[in-house]
Amino acid sequence: MRSILNYILLITCTSLWLTSCDKVGDLPQYQKGTTPILITSASTIAPQAVDSNNTVMTLSWTYPDYATDYKNIKYIVEIDAPGNNFSKPFTRVVMGNINTSFTAKELNAILLGYGFAFNVPVDMDVRVISSYANNNERLVSNAIKVKMTPYKIPPKIALPASGKLFIVGGATNGGWNNPVPVPTQELSKIDETTFGGIFQLAANQSYLLLPVNGDWGAKYGAIGSNNSNNPIGDDFKLGGGDLIAPVATGVYKIIVNFQTGKFTVTPYSSPVPDNLFIVGDATAGGWTNPVPTPSQQLTRLNSSEFKITLPLTGGKEYLLLPVNGDWGHKYSVADNTLTNLWKGGEFGYDLSKNFPGPPTSGTYTITVNFAAPTTVTNSVGKFTVQ
Repeated sequence: MRSILNYILLITCTSLWLTSCDKVGDLPQYQKGTTPILITSASTIAPQAVDSNNTVMTLSWTYPDYATDYKNIKYIVEIDAPGNNFSKPFTRVVMGNINTSFTAKELNAILLGYGFAFNVPVDMDVRVISSYANNNERLVSNAIKVKMTPYKIPPKIALPASGKLFIVGGATNGGWNNPVPVPTQELSKIDETTFGGIFQLAANQSYLLLPVNGDWGAKYGAIGSNNSNNPIGDDFKLGGGDLIAPVATGVYKIIVNFQTGKFTVTPYSSPVPDNLFIVGDATAGGWTNPVPTPSQQLTRLNSSEFKITLPLTGGKEYLLLPVNGDWGHKYSVADNTLTNLWKGGEFGYDLSKNFPGPPTSGTYTITVNFAAPTTVTNSVGKFTVQ
């Protein structure tokens, strides 16, 4: 028995020794890829609606020369708004090919998805990222700018023939009483296809949007059953069900976009005044506070918009006050040296600079909208001077 065990041990050791003598060859070294270079067939694209199905841009790039069959190479085309640094891009995945094309309709949908205005050119950023199919060895191309102009298309939801929009429901201060109180429950028309307003909403209560105050015959509401919508924003339709308000009572900005068929509801922290007054050496009343009324009191048009027409002295300044005779709070601007700011721009609550008045004396109309979209930190709305 002992001899058998010794024999097995000898065979095992010999096998291990022979195996250890077989040298494994070096692992293969694959060449790294080459960063693709992107080019475009057009640097300026401004199609019309009749061109919607036509190809208006072809992107192509150099072959990245990965160590794999070309069919296994993945490319991600990215198109993003200027200044985003490709943080929120539209993406298209292309496998195997080193080019891709876009129709006018496809590019228009991308531009409108970013909220760009019709017929206004935008310098969009474009690039391509190559990689293996499993996303390894990603190589980012050069970024190029392509000036693209969105064309006008019919809105997804038919606009109210009245040109107006009102909010009604248990979520609002006016409840389900119809007609609703105006001007506080009327939305402002921000642009051709967008309405907006600032409202106090009661938590988990319902509301609807009406094109005619006092008329239940038409309404805009939820796509599904009553209160089935996402409370912070969703699709809507004509003849839809009740809309549910957010879970917390508070002041909210509601934006209704008929072009996209969507609405948004976002918290609004800055107060919208019940009244608004203008004071400053650009006005007839000068810096004397309280100001003369009604000549220097703005008229409230709806839930978020105020307007006044008055003579202004050229080269002077002014402020807007929520309470006549009180310097405690004001509406003003962050930087009054901006070129042509006197014509309009963004304003804020208790900022440090006066509004710049027009350069020449004359009669002007000032419109202030607290629901207008803003981009500057601490801004609460926009004003225009005409």
